[in-house]
Amino acid sequence: MYNVAMRMKQRTVLVVLVALSLCAIGAAVVYAQQRAAAPPRYRVDPFWPKPLPNKWSMQQIVDIYVDKDDHVWAINRRVDARPDELTAATKPPRGECCVLGPEVLEFDPDGNVVNSWGGPDYHQGWPGRLQTIAVDRDKNVYLSGTTPGDSIIKFSRDGKFLKDFGHRGPKIPADQVKQDNQQTAVFPPGIGSFELDEDAREIFIADGFLNKRIVVYDMDSGAFKRGWGGHGIPLSEIDNNATPNYDISGPPPDQMQFAPALHCVHFSRDGLVYVCERGSDRVQVFTKQGKFVRQWFVHPSTEARGPNCGGPWSTMAPPCGTVYHLALSSDPQQRYVFAADGTNNMVWIYNRNDGTLAGSFGGNGRYAGQLHWIDAIATDSKGNVYTGEVEDGKRIQKFVPVN
Repeated sequence: MYNVAMRMKQRTVLVVLVALSLCAIGAAVVYAQQRAAAPPRYRVDPFWPKPLPNKWSMQQIVDIYVDKDDHVWAINRRVDARPDELTAATKPPRGECCVLGPEVLEFDPDGNVVNSWGGPDYHQGWPGRLQTIAVDRDKNVYLSGTTPGDSIIKFSRDGKFLKDFGHRGPKIPADQVKQDNQQTAVFPPGIGSFELDEDAREIFIADGFLNKRIVVYDMDSGAFKRGWGGHGIPLSEIDNNATPNYDISGPPPDQMQFAPALHCVHFSRDGLVYVCERGSDRVQVFTKQGKFVRQWFVHPSTEARGPNCGGPWSTMAPPCGTVYHLALSSDPQQRYVFAADGTNNMVWIYNRNDGTLAGSFGGNGRYAGQLHWIDAIATDSKGNVYTGEVEDGKRIQKFVPVN
């Protein structure tokens, strides 16, 4: 009888242990699912970057690019510098700070400036109004600008001129430049945004500050290869008419044509092309051959274009549009798309596979972690998010993932 009782007791203990193990496994699975479903959250690193050397002023951070070594490259656009920011530049100096610094800055992961060069007189063909920067695998640097006569120019990491993409339009007043979405020889309004496909040796250009199209050129020869408009329509079907105003009284206007401005173009690792259509508050996604895949709207109740849209320094009207820039998360699947909304001063986080909203951070203000006229965004291999602000925001911020 004793042995039977002992065996029964052992079985009971075993059953209890198995049940507890199954509960623990189940709880772990639920916890893992909850973590996977939880929206990503970020905290600002208020000490990144380090102060600029040599009394340089930080001006408009209009674009950011993170290279293969997680070095952060930034355009320090100086054309809107104010006299009260440059009191050390007068002769004799009227104050302690500051002077204009180089327009290309390279930061290491700790936030130190490790390389800097460039400015209006640095090289013939330097863009009149810098807009986009890209860095290839060999650490060569590409820059573009958005005034008539601007193009893409290529430099070595230390600032040695290497190549001019050409295709420059005439240097004429901007209000004399006319829309023409069919010709592919020149870019009369300059080049607003581009991205490099180094494997295919192609440059993708978002020609959308006046025109409304994506065009692709050979990266080495500069020869035109292909292009498309909104929803993947061929170049021949893009109209050259003014875009109608954005109507916020009803659902977002889902027009077929792109609406300027097209503010960025980027790739995902699985070969999709993401276009920032600021003029319609939306992201459009294509294959690299121009086939339309999907779209989603970003805070579509925000006016995207029309007579009530102000520019930098406007005291009468706010800016318009929400998709100033975007970046993809650094996880293997690139699950998220970060949309930089310079009107609402938010970073909206979307699920990449379906465009549903997963989270956000930011908010208008000057404190660390807030944003004022965000215009640039990029991610590094560790999941950190970098933002750049223009108008009088004029700073870079680093946001560190907390989950």
